[in-house]
Amino acid sequence: MKDLNKNNGSLYSLFHPRSVAIIGASTKDLSIGNVITKNLIHYKFKGPIYPINPSAPEVRGLKAYSSVLDCPGEVDTVHISIPSKFVPQAIDECGRKGVKNIIINSAGFKEIGEVGVALERESVEIAHKYGMRIFGPNCQGIINTHPDFKAYCDFTFTYPKPGHISIVAQSGGVGAVLMQRFYDLDVGMRFYASNGNACDVSIPEIIEYYGEDEETKVIVLYVEAFTDPFEFMKIAEKVAAEKPILAMRAGRTEQGAKAAVSHTGGLAGAGLSTELIFRKTGILTFRDEEEMCQSAIAFAMQPIPKGNRVGVITDTGGPAIIATDGLVEGGLVMPDLTDKSKDFLKDRLYAEASIANPIDVLATAMAPHWRAAMDALITEEQIDSIYINFVTPPFVDCEAVAKEMAEISNMKKKPVVCNYMTDKEQWTPTTAILKSGNIPTYDFPEMAAKALSALVNYHNIKNRTKEKFKLFDDVERHKVNDILLSVQNEKRKILNASEVYTILQSYKIPVAPWSLSSDIKSAVQSADSMGYPVVLKADSSKIIHKSDEGAVVLNIKNSDDLKKSLDAMQRKFNVDDMKYFIQKFLPGGKEVILGATKVQGLGHMIMFGLGGIFVELLKDVAFELTPVTTSETYEMIESIKSSKILKGFRGDKGVNVSQLIEIIQRISQLVTDNPEISEMDLNPIACFENSCFVIDARISL
Repeated sequence: MKDLNKNNGSLYSLFHPRSVAIIGASTKDLSIGNVITKNLIHYKFKGPIYPINPSAPEVRGLKAYSSVLDCPGEVDTVHISIPSKFVPQAIDECGRKGVKNIIINSAGFKEIGEVGVALERESVEIAHKYGMRIFGPNCQGIINTHPDFKAYCDFTFTYPKPGHISIVAQSGGVGAVLMQRFYDLDVGMRFYASNGNACDVSIPEIIEYYGEDEETKVIVLYVEAFTDPFEFMKIAEKVAAEKPILAMRAGRTEQGAKAAVSHTGGLAGAGLSTELIFRKTGILTFRDEEEMCQSAIAFAMQPIPKGNRVGVITDTGGPAIIATDGLVEGGLVMPDLTDKSKDFLKDRLYAEASIANPIDVLATAMAPHWRAAMDALITEEQIDSIYINFVTPPFVDCEAVAKEMAEISNMKKKPVVCNYMTDKEQWTPTTAILKSGNIPTYDFPEMAAKALSALVNYHNIKNRTKEKFKLFDDVERHKVNDILLSVQNEKRKILNASEVYTILQSYKIPVAPWSLSSDIKSAVQSADSMGYPVVLKADSSKIIHKSDEGAVVLNIKNSDDLKKSLDAMQRKFNVDDMKYFIQKFLPGGKEVILGATKVQGLGHMIMFGLGGIFVELLKDVAFELTPVTTSETYEMIESIKSSKILKGFRGDKGVNVSQLIEIIQRISQLVTDNPEISEMDLNPIACFENSCFVIDARISL
């Protein structure tokens, strides 16, 4: 019991109840209160169960009580599954009884609108008055599989066996699917929690509790939205540094920000901020439930590798080729064996065996051959993990082979995963032996490779250097504050060109030489002074996408051409706030886009990618949450498919990447310092071998 009592925080009694009461324990089989009572009985809950039903003497063979106040003993946890309007009164009775936790299964709270919001608020106030915690409402509940508790405080239908995977899911439907999948894979579970509306007990609290639990080796998370993103990030980062969190986000195909005035806002899409939060905090992100479950199994059974170098053993050719592709694509490398290992294997494998990496022991390999191959890899200093392709030939003592694998795995020196190709009904003893060795087995080589890749990715996360955000002390914040305050006082949302470029220059962000004129004569004078060629842009709050609307003229080579363009622009755009933006024309650079869009309650997402007209066509962009570190900025540049163009390709000169990194960090600081900024686009930024200049920019509040 030592491991159970270590976690003695506020959630301990929720996940380790000594007694449970069910308010709303109906005698009707098809009711939530009845199902919860049935689950507690069926799962063999170790404490007393008190059905609360004022009109029935018993529920499912258990004595029923008219009120929680009538229960003969102390009550740790109470389920409430009655109409929402009666819930506050029930909570008050629980408080007078001395209940510690309440799981509100009932719906009818904030999900229905203001009336429900008020009910939730009232419920929390009553509970906190008595020092109680509320889990839910509109939720399933919790499960603790430990044999000393067997607490099935939930109305789902899967009865998991004990294990080391703990699930927390905002959606009960997704949580139930995950729990069922682990059950189908014959893998145990530690805790389960689905907290619905989360009016009190939050997902970050649950994650923190799982992180402190010694029996939880991996946390599986499904979340759709954050009540407090900063709280989540703070706790998740702390937990993920010590224990793997595997998570999935949904809604990534929904096109968000349809009314966005910037490319950045339009390209961000729905749910992207969730994925960025996961990445920033060190959570492993998945887009496939099956892959997440299969990877969780590897974390529950195997140690974390010390690097990305993998050794492969196989007794069949084709799957080894598929595995190699999957491993390399997952970021692993397959170093050659040392001469010492090759000499060791030459004396112990068949002469026809392939002594390389992969090691092909051949289909006829017996237990000693397999053991030799595993011994070679387990002692190789340049190998961090072992990947096995094991088909079970009927002419081989597969049980003896499995015993050797299990013995190696149980050493816990290096992680071992196995692509196990067999008829499991015929090879039941072999399967059981592999399971006894805590070897995660997979039906396909691709999935085994993905699971091992997840282990390696977590190693990389745990060992990444903690960087400080670079802050520039040469910026003129007061000048920017004055501009933004003036715009807000005028009740404008779109900044004019002069305001935008002054803000950029205040943060030492290089811009192409420019001027802004209110009439044609002064525009020509500015261009003559600047020197040709120039670019002419119409500047008006009513002209948003200038290029699309024909409000940009490039490469104007003399004053006569400029006058003609100015006259044409004046006739075309009949707007009352028209000004003429003259800018030095800088052809020949490689164009990139940099932008930022605000995320409610979180700060800004910053975007980088190939710019100009290609940004919406190719969508070759990368996002990160601000503020960004130097390494995060470099990773953004590296992650886009067109990054080779920026570095120089086929004799073409590359761009000044170090200056580009500084510009991204300065923009990050600009939007962090000025949260009033809603959206920003710098598109394009012209990048040359030795310099970068912002060519076009827009900012909205």
